[in-house]
Amino acid sequence: MAKEFEIKKLSSVYETEPEGYENQPDFLNAVIKVHVNLEPGMLLKRLKEIEKEMGRRRSFWNAPRSIDLDILFYEGKVIKKQGLDIPHPHLHERAFVLVPLAEIAPDLIHPILHKTTQELVDNLKSQRRVEKWGIINYGLNRRKDVSGIG
Repeated sequence: MAKEFEIKKLSSVYETEPEGYENQPDFLNAVIKVHVNLEPGMLLKRLKEIEKEMGRRRSFWNAPRSIDLDILFYEGKVIKKQGLDIPHPHLHERAFVLVPLAEIAPDLIHPILHKTTQELVDNLKSQRRVEKWGIINYGLNRRKDVSGIG
């Protein structure tokens, strides 16, 4: 993605428990802020192409997957179209999204709920495990050990 999108911010990577279909390994999750020259529909199309290029195969809802790219927000807009919901309709319920998002954008205001990302984290009902796993240097694609970071 770094070749196609201008990466502005990148969260740490978090190891998280699966939600929905739980009989699968833990996930690695991260959030990035990017600048793109694509409208939301074309951006979603490109993200789905990237998933396919990276080997994602769709079998059933919440099935184990090698990659899952979502649009969480887009310039503070609210968009509801066939197959495109922005902001992401479940992000406020998911610790695996909110924790890395709050790391890079704690003051970002949800355009429907009118709460900051940090407020959404603070009010989260989910008790799912979200642990910092590492930091990705997207230029080198190497994991940095953060085991000593509190």
